[in-house]
Amino acid sequence: MTKYIFVTGGVTSSLGKGIIAASLAKLLQARGYKVTIQKFDPYINIDPGTLNPYEHGECYVTEDGAETDLDLGHYERFLNVPTSQANNVTTGRIYQHVIQQEREGAYLGKTVQVIPHITDEIKRRMQLLGESNEYDIIITELGGTVGDIESLPFVEAVRQLRWELGANNSLVIHLTLVPYLAAAGELKTKPTQHSVKTLLEYGVQPDILVCRTEHKLSQEIRKKLAQFCNVNINAVVESIDASTIYDVPLLMLKENLDKTALTKLKLSNKNEPDLENWKNFLGKLKNPTSEVCIALVGKYVELPDAYKSITEGFIHAGATNECKVKVSYIAAESVTKENVAEKLKGMDGVLVAPGFGERGLDGKLNAIKYVRENNTPFFGICLGMQCSVIEFGRNVLGLKDANSFEMDANTSNPVINLMEEQKNITDMGGTMRLGAYDCEIKKGTKAFAIYGKTKISERHRHRYEFNNDYLKQYEAAGMIASGFNPETGLVEIVELKNHPFFVAGQFHPELKSTVANPHPLFVSFVAAALANKKSK
Repeated sequence: MTKYIFVTGGVTSSLGKGIIAASLAKLLQARGYKVTIQKFDPYINIDPGTLNPYEHGECYVTEDGAETDLDLGHYERFLNVPTSQANNVTTGRIYQHVIQQEREGAYLGKTVQVIPHITDEIKRRMQLLGESNEYDIIITELGGTVGDIESLPFVEAVRQLRWELGANNSLVIHLTLVPYLAAAGELKTKPTQHSVKTLLEYGVQPDILVCRTEHKLSQEIRKKLAQFCNVNINAVVESIDASTIYDVPLLMLKENLDKTALTKLKLSNKNEPDLENWKNFLGKLKNPTSEVCIALVGKYVELPDAYKSITEGFIHAGATNECKVKVSYIAAESVTKENVAEKLKGMDGVLVAPGFGERGLDGKLNAIKYVRENNTPFFGICLGMQCSVIEFGRNVLGLKDANSFEMDANTSNPVINLMEEQKNITDMGGTMRLGAYDCEIKKGTKAFAIYGKTKISERHRHRYEFNNDYLKQYEAAGMIASGFNPETGLVEIVELKNHPFFVAGQFHPELKSTVANPHPLFVSFVAAALANKKSK
């Protein structure tokens, strides 16, 4: 029978429930258990696809084309196992289904209510992944903070489901904050006590407390938390601030979080967790032999979480190259023709980030023109690839009004055009070209040298594409289309012939980079930046 672990949060948001869930899953996986993680978000949006990145960080896209919470990226990067539509559920999706059922007459005239109809649907979704018997343990992270109004139906669903599953088949991990008051010189347990009290009022007793803290928890503090929160003292787990999120599995191992969970679920400890590869990665990450500076030119640079998967991709690629990647976030709007040299001074490579809309477009074009003319390694992702095409069209081909149809519907040279299947779409949510698509790579190109094969699959999130009417013109001038979708002819990768490293993809390679499998485009780009630095 599949066992269930529920992870709730208290006191404040942003404590790292996703990292704790992913770390525990990693430890259980390393012991030989089949584990997956799912995220239940309390907002009413159907998915994060229509949210501004400033609202909720990046929108992560799965293989099957689901636009999901960024925590699913952590799950995949830690476990090296793809997630799917079923791994992320929102309040909006729950209510949408229940209302649709009501319209179809499924409730036989009953008054539709939060209990039982909404909670029943939440419980059904919580158990969907377990129906296949593919997993031994399913970890469910509840978004938000206990005490929030919007979280109540999810907590109630957990209460009911625990009763239905029976003893030893589920447990609740409650992540809280134990703040340090500098003026008093001590850690305070009261916020955690109140958070657990609130959870108890909803009928849910946590089995394990994971306490985020800046200072080590003394035995006295642990005893106090155990006594006043009704948990065993060995179930009070310290989660001290770490230098990198990739330390957390080892810190949780030291705190016996996995052993405690397995004991409460009446499962054997099996083998000691095999974390040799993980430790090797950490060793390289923490002991780099060199350093490179990469400029990330983007639209949402004030919030690094907007580019979370990209920054993590650089961490994976940096460790592979035994090199520290120092990312400098540069607001695209701030880059002008006059200051571009100053802005990119000292940079060993430049990445132009994905995004939507016209804001910052000129700055991205200025940055690309500079790196193209100065042989600085360049990596473009999605809109970054489209910008490289626009810049080349304007400054090399002489198509002065070359543009994307997204930015200027009246341009006489739409070198980036709306995809044919997108032309009759009016709804914004979940309607882009989403998920994994095949790409065939030409031999003899940089892309082939990077991937080492002709057939790959990458994840997408876009409406616009390279306009193939201009393909011959571009290739004659030196911008090669080195990757195509075999079914549609969509240009997936462009590169420059006579440049040390100028590669851009219509897809999002950052979404497939994991600790176990760093993405080859990131690895090669960092290597090119390192070579550029040495040549200076």
